[in-house]
Amino acid sequence: MSYTAPSQIAARQLEYFEGKHVLLAGELEDTFATELEDTAASVSIFTTNLAYANQMRRYQNIEVQFGESYQANPNVDMVLLYWPKAKAEAEFLLAMLMAELGTGTEIAVVGENRSGVKSIEKMFAPYGRVTKFDSARRCSFYWGQCDNQPAPFVLEDWYKSYPLNVGEQSLTIRSLPGVFSHGELDAGTQLLLDNLPVLKGKVLDFGCGAGVIGSVIKLRHPDAQIAMVDISALAVASARETLRFNNLDGEVCASDVYSDIDGYFDHIVSNPPFHAGLKTHYTATETLLERAPDYLNRSGSLTIVANSFLRYLPFIEKAFGHCETPAKSNKFAIYHASK
Repeated sequence: MSYTAPSQIAARQLEYFEGKHVLLAGELEDTFATELEDTAASVSIFTTNLAYANQMRRYQNIEVQFGESYQANPNVDMVLLYWPKAKAEAEFLLAMLMAELGTGTEIAVVGENRSGVKSIEKMFAPYGRVTKFDSARRCSFYWGQCDNQPAPFVLEDWYKSYPLNVGEQSLTIRSLPGVFSHGELDAGTQLLLDNLPVLKGKVLDFGCGAGVIGSVIKLRHPDAQIAMVDISALAVASARETLRFNNLDGEVCASDVYSDIDGYFDHIVSNPPFHAGLKTHYTATETLLERAPDYLNRSGSLTIVANSFLRYLPFIEKAFGHCETPAKSNKFAIYHASK
C-alpha cells in the first residue's frame, strides 16, 4: 500500500508510537492507521470526512469517530495530527482535541512544508512545546506534549458569521473553520446566485458548505423543499446552523456524493468542490454530474457553477444529451441542463 508523504515520514518515527493509544486526526487520506496497529497499543480515528470514515470502518480493530466535534476516548494518550490545508482548521482541531484529552497528552504532527505545518510551533504554545524531529519528502515531523491545562472547548465559539444581502432581505451565514469560503462569499457562488432560475418543488444543494445556496433559495422561494448534503461534518453542522440562525426550514445530512440521498428532486444546484487537501480531485463532481438524471424527476434540472478551466461540459452533455451556459465571467461558468 502506498502512503501519502506525511504518512511516510510518520512511518520513519514509529518509536514515538510504541505502546501508545494513538488517535489520528486531520487531513487523513490513506490507511497508515492499519500499519500503526503493529506498534501502538490501540489506534483510533477522528475524521470530519464521511468518505474516509466509511473507508476506515472496514477495519475492525480501529475505532472510527465521524462528526464535527470529538468525544474523548479515555484510553487515548497520543494524537497524530495530519496538518489540514486551512490554518484555521488546524487551530480548531488542536483546541478541540487538547480540551478533550487534557494535560499529559502527547502529540505528533505531520504535514507538507508548503501547507504551513511549521505554524504548529507557535500555534501549540498555549498547550506546551513542540519540536521538529524529522524532515523528508518535503514534509516535517513534530513531537510535543500538552503541559498546560487547555481551555474548555465550546463549538459555538468557533462559528464565524458574515451578512449576505438577498434582494431587499438578508441572511447571516454561519461557518466553522475548514468549511469552503469560511467567513466570506466566494465569487463563483455569487455568480450562481445571480443567475439562478425560479426554483420550485424539491431542491438539492450538493456540496452545500455553510448552506449559502440552499438558504438563499429558501429565502427567495419559501415553498421550495430544501435538502443539503456535504461530505464534511463541519459543513453539515455549518449549514444546519445557518438555517437555524435565519429561522429557515431544510434538511441537511452528510453524504459521499449520492451515498445517503434518497428520493428524487426537481432541481440539483451546486458549486461543486474540486479541491481536496493540497491536490486537485474531480471524481466526486464527475459522479455528481454523470448520475444526476437518476435523482431528478421528469423535467428536473441541474445547475452548477465551476471554474472555467474545469472540463465538466462533456460530462453534463453525456448525462443529459445537452448543456447550456447561461452565464460566464472571466473565471467561472454556469452550466444548466434538464431532463
